[in-house]
Amino acid sequence: MWSRKYDKAFGWQAQRERELGAKFRKNKAFTVADLASVVEWKFCDEPEKKARSLALVSRNDEANVNRLSSQALSIPGCEDGYRMSCITLLEGISPVLASIILAFFDPKQYCILDGYAWKALLGTPPPNMQSTQNYLVLLAVIRKTAAKQNLDVRVIDKAFFKKGHDESK
Repeated sequence: MWSRKYDKAFGWQAQRERELGAKFRKNKAFTVADLASVVEWKFCDEPEKKARSLALVSRNDEANVNRLSSQALSIPGCEDGYRMSCITLLEGISPVLASIILAFFDPKQYCILDGYAWKALLGTPPPNMQSTQNYLVLLAVIRKTAAKQNLDVRVIDKAFFKKGHDESK
């Protein structure tokens, strides 16, 4: 229910997520322009962060982005740490942005690193929450929750985000 509320409240973002995810799954790689699209999706309401992140992402070499992204997205199974490492090697890509890419690429297995989901499942977020290590902790817990509910990880993630977002108002 909460995940449907998310899709309704964040309609264009949900649509863009589906479009980018389909592209990532088809190509098993992404481009500098795709990275810019992810930044625009994440920071749509934060123009200063968006401008700063877009400037960093634009410094990436297309061949390097293709190589690292194809390594990250082509490996079979859920090699989560390896995938995060490959993606965060790119200029301007934090663990949060890397988690967005993975959640778009494989919503059945990945979520977005977010304080609302952390708080719902693990309590008060640590001060250094936005790290690959913490993402892997959150991912393990949210996968268990999704498995119990027989739902995709991203569906659970969106539900926790929407509920937390609404309650924070």
